[in-house]
Amino acid sequence: MVTHVSAEEWGDERGALLAFIEEQRGGIRRALLGLTEEQARTRPSASELSLGGLLKHVAEVEQSWIARAKQEPPAIVRDQSNWHETFQLIGDETVASQLARWQQVAAETEKFIRSAPSLDDTFPLPPDPWFPPEGRVSLRWVCLHLIRETARHAGHADIVRESLDGRTAFELVAEERAAQGAS
Repeated sequence: MVTHVSAEEWGDERGALLAFIEEQRGGIRRALLGLTEEQARTRPSASELSLGGLLKHVAEVEQSWIARAKQEPPAIVRDQSNWHETFQLIGDETVASQLARWQQVAAETEKFIRSAPSLDDTFPLPPDPWFPPEGRVSLRWVCLHLIRETARHAGHADIVRESLDGRTAFELVAEERAAQGAS
């Protein structure tokens, strides 16, 4: 599990942005507390979303945005033929393997954002039709986008988890804190 950003690290804009990203990651991780692999793969509503799929998706999205910011290719390339796989645990993928992967992605995000000369530095967007032509965004924009993207899916995770077993985000926060206090 990624360590939480300490209060001292909130002191600057980078620290605050990274802390908000981490806070939203925590919402998704907590939604998985105590679930079996089968439960994590379950889609308890009309939606195609499962908690395991959401976990995989947010890790892939975060990695791909940081790769774009570095002007490198993403680790996993998705297109029209396989985009749906980002929302599913496939084959031997497990919650544990995806959590470990996301922890590595989160560490890389923090390292990159903390080492960048300026949050005002920009990079080009891909030539996809949903981006403006000749579009560029800043590293600050990427951090804000990751907060927005992760928060959106943390909300989805809350609903999926509550649909699975009635457990709410508040209960899961209390459970996580109790477990941290016991260790």
